[in-house]
Amino acid sequence: MSEPRPPEPVPQSYPPQPYPPPYPPYPPPQPSRLGWLWVLLAVFVPVVFFGCLCLMFASAVASLGQVEAAPIQEKRYKPYRYKGTQKIVIIHVQGTILDGTSVVRQAERVIRDKSVRAVVLRINSPGGTIAGSDAILQALKEMRHSRENEPLPLVVSMGALAASGGYYVAMAVEDTPQSIYAEPTTWTGSIGVIIPRYNMAQLAQKIGVQEDSIVSHPLKKMGDFFSDLTPEERNILQGLVDDAFAQFKRVVLSGRPQLKPQELDKLATGQIYTSAQAIQLKLVDRQGYLDDAIARAAELAGLSTEQIYVVEYRGAFGLLELLGTQVLHRQEPLQQLLQAATPRAWYLCTWLPGVSTGRITGLRNP
Repeated sequence: MSEPRPPEPVPQSYPPQPYPPPYPPYPPPQPSRLGWLWVLLAVFVPVVFFGCLCLMFASAVASLGQVEAAPIQEKRYKPYRYKGTQKIVIIHVQGTILDGTSVVRQAERVIRDKSVRAVVLRINSPGGTIAGSDAILQALKEMRHSRENEPLPLVVSMGALAASGGYYVAMAVEDTPQSIYAEPTTWTGSIGVIIPRYNMAQLAQKIGVQEDSIVSHPLKKMGDFFSDLTPEERNILQGLVDDAFAQFKRVVLSGRPQLKPQELDKLATGQIYTSAQAIQLKLVDRQGYLDDAIARAAELAGLSTEQIYVVEYRGAFGLLELLGTQVLHRQEPLQQLLQAATPRAWYLCTWLPGVSTGRITGLRNP
């Protein structure tokens, strides 16, 4: 019996042909011309939405403690070191200056407290608005000259940053010798003025937004984000900056009489300086820490460090201060948003507009 023959192999073509696709091939996707716009909107819209939520959250938290605010309270600074009976006060300028209310109220407290023998101004600020910085300066000068016999000794202690408006308020020492101390890591200077402005005209044109305000005069909407500046508008804004800059330099010369106007013109470029550079440029007197400034304040008051005790002013602290934002007045979210969007000139060293001020939240006169 013969064995079954194996099946004959199926002939194949060479080279093997691929199987036909189960569906017709589609053309490759074409890149969208508006892809960049969607990416921009995907970033811009969440940022705006998140910013509005933050403003609403800040207003809600601030409202918890702003209606019935606590008075200024004193807290002893290093009671184990300073055990005397003569009072020295530390006033803090902390964060971006908006209206300067908290520092003004601290200065007013010193004026009423006749037991204060000297003041140390602790600055850790990039500056802020022109009006707020000047309000602090004038309040500190009034505090210095509130005593009948002689000016109240004032010494400045600079922290990590005392720039622009932060340096401006340091000039409250006036002509007091050896009165401005900066830590080795301090950044200071940044003498200049800025009006922040962002031109969104091209963006508005691409997304179909058109500015169409009804105004009494074309200059009324000067600085609008959705329009280009005209030469006339730019000259007007530059004039405002130049006037504020001249005021800044006058204040510096009043507080640093050893500086000549020509020397100040060379260094007042908005540049930030280290403490060593600032000493060489006559912007700062000495390198030292807060305790060194306290010792100098005691010396100016005719006291030794064994004779003094040091206090700091404290107010009603809350979650906003822990997050690094201080709110002095209760505001609705829309008010805060409009305030942040209002064009104004700043003595400010920063890459972003400032939104906070002072150190003490919710103060009232004690």
